[in-house]
Amino acid sequence: MQLYLIRHGIAEEHKPGLKDENRQLTKEGRQKTEKVVKRFAQLGLKFDLILSSPFLRAQQTAEILIATGLSSQLEISDHLTFAGDIHNWLKDWFYPRNFPENTHLALVGHEPCLSSWAEILLWGETKERLILKKAGMIGIKLPEDGTPVGCSQMFWLTPPKYLL
Repeated sequence: MQLYLIRHGIAEEHKPGLKDENRQLTKEGRQKTEKVVKRFAQLGLKFDLILSSPFLRAQQTAEILIATGLSSQLEISDHLTFAGDIHNWLKDWFYPRNFPENTHLALVGHEPCLSSWAEILLWGETKERLILKKAGMIGIKLPEDGTPVGCSQMFWLTPPKYLL
């Protein structure tokens, strides 16, 4: 399986009275994300399923992926919020689904969660070495034996500026 961890695009700044989960993509964030996603499409990326954080900016990013034709399936998961834990996600959501080996799954969420999840899949622990930029993506190949923690391989880490 190939797992793509995608950070949401540039969002509104924190403001008094605006809940964090309601912050949306800015005009610049939407435009930049659309350009990056179009480049993903030019590179031939397709996802069998997109799983998004319930926060508005992540859902808007996921909707851009859908609108560009990279997938037709979108699910929302609380596992992809700041409180999300990869071990719980694996146990509660991932393992029960028994995905085929050739599945391409995109997770749209937030930092530092996504880079921490990537590090756990790659090295078995968080080392705070990876940084996922807004509208950036990390691609990870999960092993076929079903034990991804500490045994996965990274095949993609590209800041969005190299895709624009």
